[in-house]
Amino acid sequence: MVLDLVEPLLAGNRRALAKAISHVEDEAVGAQQLLATLYPHTGRAHLIGITGAPGTGKSTLVNALARAYRAQGQTVGVVAVDPTSPFSGGALLGDRVRMRDLAGDPGIFIRSMATRGSLGGLARATSDVLTVLDAGGFDRILIETVGVGQAEIDIASAAHTTIVVEAPGLGDEVQAIKAGILEIADLFAVNKADRDGADHTAMALQMMQGLAAPQAAQSFGQAAGHHREPASGNRPSHPSAHPEPGAQDDGSWLPPITKTVAIRGEGVDGLRDWIERHASYLRETGQLTRREVARAHTALKSILADRLMADLLASQADGTNAATLVTRLAAAIARREIDPYTAADQVLAGAFARPLGRRHDG
Repeated sequence: MVLDLVEPLLAGNRRALAKAISHVEDEAVGAQQLLATLYPHTGRAHLIGITGAPGTGKSTLVNALARAYRAQGQTVGVVAVDPTSPFSGGALLGDRVRMRDLAGDPGIFIRSMATRGSLGGLARATSDVLTVLDAGGFDRILIETVGVGQAEIDIASAAHTTIVVEAPGLGDEVQAIKAGILEIADLFAVNKADRDGADHTAMALQMMQGLAAPQAAQSFGQAAGHHREPASGNRPSHPSAHPEPGAQDDGSWLPPITKTVAIRGEGVDGLRDWIERHASYLRETGQLTRREVARAHTALKSILADRLMADLLASQADGTNAATLVTRLAAAIARREIDPYTAADQVLAGAFARPLGRRHDG
């Protein structure tokens, strides 16, 4: 029975944790009841989203961050979302390969998930998996998205702290603005900062933040709150004119820009410290509560959308299979015999002519 997993999961049993996640991902019978039982035991983990374009080194940075947290004695859950092929339906789940050196650490649990066609860079079941990991007692949960561009903004609704990863040498620096992900960043990480152009990328990000002049990014290994002369020597000529990153006097948060070379662990401790400063900022200003409400709002809307669609397509009032009706209407739309809005009205009219609200579980 699925609920038999609850007690060992709460006690830290990794096998029970893995089985519970599988039940949730597969929407197995009893999965909903399992989540309901675990939910009162959640709310302790800090959720950290890592997003950015492909090639920025997100997986390597997640690996390094996990190690940095383990060095402080904190437990870490990792959810790595991999893209699903639109043709075969399969997924590489390559993060299990890239992060295999972490697999022997009992304080780290890694789960790769396929998007299964879900947009936004996150798998449909990601929110439920985060619930299971949170109940499992992990201190920090890292969520790595697939890196698909504009739809990556969904990570902001799932995480408490969102890190946008950039890297030099990938082309136009303003591509991030076109992708619409700058606005969701709580922290910026310029990874692969040992490459030419890293300073330019950091300075471009600072200009995009609306500063009058670029302020140099943190040097490698620089801990948050301990500002030193930037290694690049790019100190602003008028430091007083540029606000320090982090919490501002007006209660807002200016995202810091850090440089990292994740493959060598450079700058990762500083990034971890900025994450913790942001977590403190969220708690002290009440923003954490507001973000939790926003997460709950998004989760509720997603569940309602899924269930209403399932009810809608279950059957029409006259017993017609709605999926068959939709297929038939789609062909009629393609032949220009009916417009999409009128077709949608027909499906809705048939659905709402019968009682909705079937019981769901799993």
